[in-house]
Amino acid sequence: MESISGQSNGGQPTGGQPTTAGSVGGLGSRTFSRRWVLGAGATTLLTTGLTACGSSDGSGGGGGTITAFVYGDDAVKVQQAAVDRFNKSAAAKSADGKVKLEKVPGSDYTAKLRTAMGSPRQPDVFFNWGGGSITAYQEAKQLVDLTDTIAGDPALKDGFLPAVLAAGELGGRNYGIPMRGMQPVILFYNKSVFAEHKLQPPTTWAELQDINAKLKAARITPFALGGADTWTELMWLEYLVDRIGGPEVFAKIQGGDTSGWGDPAVLKAAETIKELIDDGAFGSKFSSVSYVNGGAPAVFAKGKAAMHLMGSWEYSTQLGKFPDFAKSNLGWFAFPTVEGGTGDIRNVVGNPTNYWSVNARTKNKDAAIAFLKDCASETYAKALVANGDIPTTSNAAKLLDASPNPEFARFQYEMVEKAPAFTLSWDQALGADIATPMLTEINKLFVGQSSPSEFVSALKELK
Repeated sequence: MESISGQSNGGQPTGGQPTTAGSVGGLGSRTFSRRWVLGAGATTLLTTGLTACGSSDGSGGGGGTITAFVYGDDAVKVQQAAVDRFNKSAAAKSADGKVKLEKVPGSDYTAKLRTAMGSPRQPDVFFNWGGGSITAYQEAKQLVDLTDTIAGDPALKDGFLPAVLAAGELGGRNYGIPMRGMQPVILFYNKSVFAEHKLQPPTTWAELQDINAKLKAARITPFALGGADTWTELMWLEYLVDRIGGPEVFAKIQGGDTSGWGDPAVLKAAETIKELIDDGAFGSKFSSVSYVNGGAPAVFAKGKAAMHLMGSWEYSTQLGKFPDFAKSNLGWFAFPTVEGGTGDIRNVVGNPTNYWSVNARTKNKDAAIAFLKDCASETYAKALVANGDIPTTSNAAKLLDASPNPEFARFQYEMVEKAPAFTLSWDQALGADIATPMLTEINKLFVGQSSPSEFVSALKELK
């Protein structure tokens, strides 16, 4: 998938299209951050170290240059500007330190970070995806617990949307500062198809089922689905479990309690997915359609499917491939409630953002934290907006008129701002040792190789 305009947050591979294990499929260039880290994080460590200028031991404020590892994609210019700004600031002088940005190529980022973190010359600050991507570092006591720092600094405590700060937590503690844009999963729809058949965006599952029936009667597939890439199928399970059982169901699993897979909401979600598949909601060939090669976006844009559940980067994808459709006929709405479920329609799933974390072995903790504070500034937020991103800062609403699509930008921002819970994408929230076989089981459910009950039983065995 070619580089596209619009959103660019997340640390996306910019080179080729690597493939992950567990039927995850190939990955695109600018928008598939969580998919890529899953595969890269599962690889073995490189045998050669990465030369860096980071700390070798010690902690606290010791002065000198600190090294920040960042994902080297086309969005890195925002972080480079922040480094340049910080190095000239009074805060840098006060902390007696400057920042050196190490731009690591996307295809190498996770493996090289892991290698560096296991060497004597570790980065002081590093880009990550939160959740499962930093669990091993936290367990190895390699991360600075930023909870008290955030709570004691109004610029950090009040500077970010609460749901985004919470989404980056591990065990209720903060180990990261938001540093790029948001990527919620959204239900998109084709306005022209809806208008032709006199349909309105649904708010309940019953309304959605009625829409599905009318679309099928008109020989239109209700949903585009790039089932050749399993992460597209995961999005359905994430939202259905949330709407049926609330965010607490996955929070239990993410916390390490595998009995959470046995929650009735997981089985009900799997059964609902099977009903959708059997009813033809995704068509009959979805498992051979890919998102990353443009197949699913094309099916959607050309009116062969009326809706598409996808990350917010769908706007950018369509703008790059089908600009007329993106500008005139691309609509969006929140995933509907499920009758009898406990999940709030305002709850969101997806990728809250990317984070900066601080290495506990840094020799200049004061400079590292002072640098992180810039992410809460209006100047930093403006730079994200100019790059097509939607900042996660609490001051961003007034800046969105400058974005490529202000209406869509405001929808996303308000969606996340008002969300009681923002559940991190499951394959990102869990370590690769669980996420990879989980994706395999999801694919088996979608292609009919396992029943809903067999699916649940398999997940309960994951450790």
